[in-house]
Amino acid sequence: MSNPLAAGSLSGRVALVTGSSRGIGADTARYLAEAGAAVVVNYRSKAPRADKVVAEITAGGGRAIAVGADLTDPASVAEMFARTESEFGPIDVLVLNASGGMETGMGDDYAMRLNRDAQVNVVEGALGHLAEGARIVFVTSHQAHFIRTTPTMPEYEPVALSKRAGEDALRAKLPELDAAGVEFVVVSGDMIEGTITATLLERANPGAIQERKAEAGRLYNVAEFAAEVALAAVEPVPADHTRYVGDVSGFTPDSLD
Repeated sequence: MSNPLAAGSLSGRVALVTGSSRGIGADTARYLAEAGAAVVVNYRSKAPRADKVVAEITAGGGRAIAVGADLTDPASVAEMFARTESEFGPIDVLVLNASGGMETGMGDDYAMRLNRDAQVNVVEGALGHLAEGARIVFVTSHQAHFIRTTPTMPEYEPVALSKRAGEDALRAKLPELDAAGVEFVVVSGDMIEGTITATLLERANPGAIQERKAEAGRLYNVAEFAAEVALAAVEPVPADHTRYVGDVSGFTPDSLD
């Protein structure tokens, strides 16, 4: 897919994308870099994958570095931001893409620690490293955004509840962000074909992706959804701070929508 951002439109800007060694995060990082931003590719443990994304960006003439950080560890997050500012300067775009909760062996509370607590810690840790007029983009799913009013499949429910908790916690910080001159937008998308989450869901509930695809008419792929995330970093923020990607007709709005 072609880059939705104009070449050079982000020249002189700095972007950090969490969880960007693969999938949506990696494609988002590529789009931002191709538009001229200096990009930090964040990863938790898979350095070779992150290094590959960086190599692709730099081979195309862009600027990028890979920075490992455990987002559930405040000290690790602080080191990530310190390295970013040291290498590139204050951050103009912070994309909160990293999420999880379907992994095994991480503890029963891992989804909430990553999808709520870590997101808040990252934002709080970022505030001293953001440029004037910076924007924070929080990536979520319709299944999480609408979980209070529209049930989802049992296999995904813990993730959905924790991601909605994270979204709520970040929305509660809007007055603080506004006072700091920081913009905030949520990007909510339907199931995305080709993601690790979709793969895990299909493994746990065979046929789930095709069923949702039949209901929605179509599902975005990784590159298409990443393009919407990249656009959310530059286009005007909707009044409700929410950018919807894909069909929402099967979801019941709640008081925030």
